[in-house]
Parts: sequence; structure tokens; C-alpha cells
Amino acid sequence: MSLCRGAGLLAAALILLALAGGGNGQSPPAGKELFAKRCGGCHALDREKEGPRLGGVYGRPSASVPSFDYSPALKQARIEWNMDSLDRWLTDPDQFAPGTDMAFRLDKPGERRAIIDYLRGLSGK
Repeated sequence: MSLCRGAGLLAAALILLALAGGGNGQSPPAGKELFAKRCGGCHALDREKEGPRLGGVYGRPSASVPSFDYSPALKQARIEWNMDSLDRWLTDPDQFAPGTDMAFRLDKPGERRAIIDYLRGLSGK
């Protein structure tokens, strides 16, 4: 195999790996695993726990699961959950919606992105 052809194959493989990870350095299953590890203690996709269910959260208005008792701060926030709002929320919920009940933060941007991409994919958006 020539050196040029080998370098071309290596470049193509690296591009495919980057595309498979959504360009954020995370593999596709990473969002699911991170959701389970970071969010799963308080949230499920299909039922309420300490926090509201998060299946279908991407694209829906805040405080819109009728069976969950949201904080007054979140009820009044009138947020549509999208890439930007979820990123800001997960970075610092109390700064984003002062007085909210969620104290957990995700400090690592790559983890936030992987979890948001996972939730977006579940919502079909």
C-alpha cells in the first residue's frame, strides 16, 4: 500500500469516527450512559421520580408534565427545552430559573452535550 493511500484511509477513518460521535468526542451510546449515571438517580424517561420524566423533554415547554409538582420558579419560567435552554439549565439551574428545586449541575460541556443530544434523539427532533 502506498504512503498516500494509507494516509487517505487513515484520514477517512478519523472523519468517520468524528461523525459517529456527533463531533463532540462522545460515542453515540455515551449520552444514554451519561444520562443513566448523571441524571438517573432523580429522573427516568417514562415516569416521575424525584424529578419529572424526561422522555420527550426536548421541544416541550417547561413544567408541562401534569403529574409532576414543579417548583413555582419553573412553572413561571416559560421555557421551551432546546439545545440552548437545556445547556444553560444543566450548567446552573438556579441561575437559569432562580428558586428552582434542582440543585444538580453538569460542569463538563461534553457531558451536557451528549445528554442533550440523547434526549433530543429520543424526542425525534
